[in-house]
Formats: sequence, C-alpha cells, structure tokens
Amino acid sequence: MTQATLARPYARAAFAVAREQSALPAWSQALAFAARVAADPQVGVLLGDPRLTAEAAVSLLVPESAPQNFDGLLQLLFENHRLALLPEISGLYDALRFEAEQVVKARITSAEALPAAEIETLKAALRRRFGRAVEVDTDVDPALIGGVLIDAGEVVIDGSLRGRLARLHDALVH
Repeated sequence: MTQATLARPYARAAFAVAREQSALPAWSQALAFAARVAADPQVGVLLGDPRLTAEAAVSLLVPESAPQNFDGLLQLLFENHRLALLPEISGLYDALRFEAEQVVKARITSAEALPAAEIETLKAALRRRFGRAVEVDTDVDPALIGGVLIDAGEVVIDGSLRGRLARLHDALVH
C-alpha cells in the first residue's frame, strides 16, 4: 500500500470534520504545522520511540491555535501508528480543500525574489487561465538563471531561461 492510499481516509475524515465546523483554513494550517514537525528527522526518531505516550505525541504536534477536534485526529493517528503520514495527509487535505473552494494552488519559482506587483500580475494571469481563484507560494532557485517556473498541479509553465536553453539544446541535437 502506498502512503497516499493509507493517508487518504484520514485526509477525507479531517476534511469532513473541518467542513462541518466551517474551519477549512484552520485545519489546513494545523495539519501543515503538524506535518512540518512530524517530518523533522529528530522528531521522527522521538515519534518512533515506544515509550512515547499519546498525550506527549499530541502535545508535540498540535499547534496552539488548533481547531476543535484536531487533537482527536492526532490521537487516532498515534493509536494506528500513522503519525508519519502527516505530510501526506496534509497535502491530500489541501487538495480536497482547494477543490471545494474552487482554488488553484500554484508555486512560482524564479531566479530572484519577485516584486509583489509582478506576483500579482502572474496571479491575475493564472486566474484568467484557470477561471478560479489562485493561491500562490513563491520560491527562489538561482539555477533557473532567469524567468519563472509555474507549477499549478497538473499544469507546469516553464518560462525560465534554463528551460528555454534546454529546449534550444534539444532542437539543435535532434
């Protein structure tokens, strides 16, 4: 069984509870926090220690502003030895949330940090293209040399200089 297969029922259950509470963003933030903590290698060792109690594990992973019943999900994951699935659960939950909210999640990677105005221009272009609201994360990768790389789930737009050079190289070789 893959991690996605194991994580999917937990993500769906969390989504159902969050929607019932009208707290989709709060659950998203809490899951992201718990996933970041659980993914830390030192914390992973601690979470795998058989002497760790459920209460200690939950208190380590639950953020201060956690929504109602979030600790119950962590308790269930602890009991089923599934805390390591938190990063996958968080990602699947966000996919369900963005689909329900009609939001496209995009990552814009550029060679240098982009000015806010340019990010807004790219967001507007993505909104027109997808016909939905767009939530953007930005990243910097100097290896791109210039331009941007936009990853919006199933759609990847490579406007980077590195990508253009690679396409030019392929055209010249073939």
